[in-house]
Amino acid sequence: MPALAHLTTPLGFLLPLIFWLVGKDQSSFADSEGKAALNFGIVVTIGYVISAVIGFIPIIGLLSLLINLAIFVVALIFGLQGFQAAQKGQSYRYPFTLDLVK
Repeated sequence: MPALAHLTTPLGFLLPLIFWLVGKDQSSFADSEGKAALNFGIVVTIGYVISAVIGFIPIIGLLSLLINLAIFVVALIFGLQGFQAAQKGQSYRYPFTLDLVK
């Protein structure tokens, strides 16, 4: 479950939330890694929302697509790193995250 939670972070917070809720009672590792993926998923979702708001601003709204793509690529890279670490049984700490779920 923790590896799948990390893998789904580029899609936002909903899938990591589901994987964390399902796996949090299985082990402390699943709980801590699920929380890390969920927190990063929340940050990614906030980035997507900000990008969407920028999309409505005239002239600079075209940057919204580039910002959205950059967020997705960064989330994909960090999500894959977290997935690989969880597969090895190691803890992974995302560089850009807020600890909203503790």
